[in-house]
Amino acid sequence: MESSASCPAAAPLVKKQFRVLVGVTGSVAALKLPLLVSRLLDIPGLEVAVVTTERARHFYSPQDIPVPLYSDADEWEMWKCRSDPVLHIDLRRWADLMLVAPLDANTLGKVASGICDNLLTCVIRAWDCRKPLLFCPAMNTVMWEHPITAQQLGQLKAFGYVEIPCVAKKLVCGDQGLGAMAEVGTIVDKVKEVLFQHCGSQQS
Repeated sequence: MESSASCPAAAPLVKKQFRVLVGVTGSVAALKLPLLVSRLLDIPGLEVAVVTTERARHFYSPQDIPVPLYSDADEWEMWKCRSDPVLHIDLRRWADLMLVAPLDANTLGKVASGICDNLLTCVIRAWDCRKPLLFCPAMNTVMWEHPITAQQLGQLKAFGYVEIPCVAKKLVCGDQGLGAMAEVGTIVDKVKEVLFQHCGSQQS
């Protein structure tokens, strides 16, 4: 699954194939996964795959995801002996950009601490930091305001990961305030921006 795409900075995406790996975690914002995937697929020349945590599966139907969808079971079913592929490494090699949307409080804490106990966190732990990784926090307002959240966000940024900030709104739980995942349009626009920046840096 190694990516071999080159990307002239001035060329429209339609001329090349770019690979975006979307990670989805167990926030209610995972309800937006079908829309997010659909909007990403509207970008010419973009190929998309999804890695899900088990809890995230509660919020969407796999039938609504028209791209490859990988979960923990796939990693363990694929590897039977020493010569078999390691899925989290193959996915890291395949992707040009990783987008974690939503990134819930639990997975934020895991990633900040280097914990990798499922397929998604293993991909992130094995990620090549020369390639972009974008993340979209999503959690309850009081969880967002907890002091450890800012520390963990700072750690991810220190790794070189790019935050797409959460927004303030009335959350599904009824609380009002910061913590909601950024709007899908904002996320897609940021993916476009980072892809072009990444291509330009490869050319220079």
